Amino acid sequence: MTEAEAKQINPVVLAFLGDAVYTLWVREKLVKSGAGKASEFQRAAAKIVSARGQSAFLERVLPLLTEEEEEVFRRGRNAKKPTKSKHATPAEYNRSTGFEAVIGFLHLTERSARIEELLSLTDGEMLKGQAAEKVYKP
Repeated sequence: MTEAEAKQINPVVLAFLGDAVYTLWVREKLVKSGAGKASEFQRAAAKIVSARGQSAFLERVLPLLTEEEEEVFRRGRNAKKPTKSKHATPAEYNRSTGFEAVIGFLHLTERSARIEELLSLTDGEMLKGQAAEKVYKP
């Protein structure tokens, strides 16, 4: 998909896709990090991909976004959302939606290397060993 086509997509829809891409990335990294139980991985992944977890991670990513990515982030952050978060503040939820929109945009424009570059900034400790859920503290 071209950049122009991707920019025409509703930012909440981009966030919908970005959430799936990010969740898959986190789950894959957790599984590759070592032996563990599915339930442990699920708890760890839930903390990491939560709006609160994404908002915390975003502090590292925001300064590195390109102008185009910042635009997509702002559109996602400011978009009217059909739901509210139960476990995050409105600011955390809005920021995580912006982050997910960026990931969705990059995925649609086939920039997997850029996704990997941004997501690899995740604290390495978060993804090490069986007790990944205990290591990661957003």
